[in-house]
Amino acid sequence: MNRLYGLAGVGVIAATVLATPPALAATEIEWWHAMSGRLGELLAAQVDAFNASQADYQVVGVYKGNYSETLNAGVAAFRAGRQPEILQVFEIGTATMMAAKGAVRPAYEIMAEAGEPFDPADYLPAVDGYYTTSDGRLVSFPYNSSTPVFFYNKDAFVKAGLDPEQPPKTWDTIEAAAKALKASGSTCPLTTAWQSWIHLENFSAWHDRPFATRANGFEGLDAELVFNHPLQVRHIETLGRWAKEGLFIYSGRRNEGSARFRAGECAMLTESSAGYAGIKAEAKFAWAVSNLPYWGDVAGAPQNTFIGGASLWVLAGHTAEEYRGVAKFFSFLSRPAVQAKYHQDTGYLPVTPVAYQLTKEQGFYAANPGTEIALVQMTAKPPTENSKGLRLGSFDQIRTLIDEELEEVWSGKKPAQAALDSAVARGNELLRRFEAANR
Repeated sequence: MNRLYGLAGVGVIAATVLATPPALAATEIEWWHAMSGRLGELLAAQVDAFNASQADYQVVGVYKGNYSETLNAGVAAFRAGRQPEILQVFEIGTATMMAAKGAVRPAYEIMAEAGEPFDPADYLPAVDGYYTTSDGRLVSFPYNSSTPVFFYNKDAFVKAGLDPEQPPKTWDTIEAAAKALKASGSTCPLTTAWQSWIHLENFSAWHDRPFATRANGFEGLDAELVFNHPLQVRHIETLGRWAKEGLFIYSGRRNEGSARFRAGECAMLTESSAGYAGIKAEAKFAWAVSNLPYWGDVAGAPQNTFIGGASLWVLAGHTAEEYRGVAKFFSFLSRPAVQAKYHQDTGYLPVTPVAYQLTKEQGFYAANPGTEIALVQMTAKPPTENSKGLRLGSFDQIRTLIDEELEEVWSGKKPAQAALDSAVARGNELLRRFEAANR
């Protein structure tokens, strides 16, 4: 072998090796979330689809427990300097996150830096309004948005002599249906999930009544709770009477009632529209979905319900490349096809009008009657200052106080007025502490 040729060949090979950069590992993006069960499976499918769509970023979803547990885990991780890039925070944590100076990178900044489109006008007004600043900039990414609806067991209705195609629309007719169901042998005519969110927060909006002053907190930290007015008291008092009569069965503070409905134990359920995914997967009986009931003698009712669910917050303390990956992932989640599929699979709302229109064009609503109800409830009327939503500090803790007081009513230990008066007084103490800490 010619030595010069051999050395030259080695040089060429070496130069080629040095000139070819090694394959770079994908930048990892950690997403802490609160989705379990069927919803957790669908979230994982979205993550897998994004990861398969490109090679630069790898999103890793990590379940951290329920919404409260996930928020607490995120706070603790930030204090320890081990925070994820993305944290899913339920809607009532919005005021807390907006006040967390230095802990959050606003989503609009992250998207702008990465050159990704992020216009609030591209999202449903009922959704983006919850997560925007006073000057209209989106501080978090609207991910999973739901609203309360009414599910009922059509087979149980038939057994009770009720028309399964004509569900009760008002609370008066709910009572009549519950009595018929009980007479036919039902041990749980009516139950609920998320009692505060449905029966006080959204109940107030649905009837265009204030839950708190200062436009339910959107106009300032000095808001005060006012959900102990006559209409709210009347509603809770009625549910308390139904509990005593065996018409309303309390199942728990979160979505325990949904599990009892899916099992066929309870015949009627007020629940998040996102309950659709689990019911569709597990119910072994004919069922349907209808509007959230309202009191028919209240002028202007129904008004509109507002969102629950959560948004995705970007936490501070990460690299520019990691933030570019976050922006790419948010853009992926906003794609019409991705949004439409998530809406159809879960019962969460499509957060963009384009995804809503795509779902219509695909014939989903025609093939699945009732699945458009959640969106219609939220958009049929322009929201008022009473029905836009809530932006109140320490609201996770306030909900706990409300839950405690409502349980006193269901057990017959307190009248509704006394319970709501107590919840308002205790909750206002927390609001004043939050206000003092965030002036």
